[in-house]
Amino acid sequence: MGIIIAIDGVVSAGKSTTARLLARALGYRHLDTGAMYRALTLAATRRQVPPVAGPELESLLGRVHIELAPEGGVLLDGEDVGEDIRQPQITRSVGAYADLPLVRRAMVEAQKKMGAQGGVVAEGRDMGSVVFPQAQLKVRLVADLEARTRRRFDELKAKGVAISLEQVREDIRRRDREDQERDYGAQGPPAGVIEVDTTAMSIAEQVAHLAALARQRGA
Repeated sequence: MGIIIAIDGVVSAGKSTTARLLARALGYRHLDTGAMYRALTLAATRRQVPPVAGPELESLLGRVHIELAPEGGVLLDGEDVGEDIRQPQITRSVGAYADLPLVRRAMVEAQKKMGAQGGVVAEGRDMGSVVFPQAQLKVRLVADLEARTRRRFDELKAKGVAISLEQVREDIRRRDREDQERDYGAQGPPAGVIEVDTTAMSIAEQVAHLAALARQRGA
């Protein structure tokens, strides 16, 4: 048992790392909903299933098994795909699948079941508005473009991904535009959301700040 913490925010503002470490600090489960969409995108890409609401994709949704391990791993039909789903090609394709109502319905239903008992840090788009509107703490992380570009570039470089700083910046700009144009099922930001600017904050500072907010709300 415990409260539900919903974390949303712009691309590369620190959501995934902060949410994972926050969950660990509180003894909560980390629910990385973005990883679920990425895993589905990886499965579809491997099977050459296009991002259209057709019978092939519907069949894939019924057959594929995506599991978020308590320690933060992402399993696709039992395979650890935590690194594969973060590759640039999956990042560029995930929006086309995530935007489909067929995919979103399946994922949201699964996410609600995972977090129904509380004690979760749920990270991803529309967490506080559609998936967990009852969340006791709703946070939106933001940061300026250059800080986000450098963070993402350093992350990819550390993983051995060959990509230019300019390409990373353009990828983030494109994803920002796509996010602004998407309809996630709710009008405007969720009620009671707290915006946190992480531009000048370290990951440790982000985690400490959010942990303090969570404890104020009963975590």
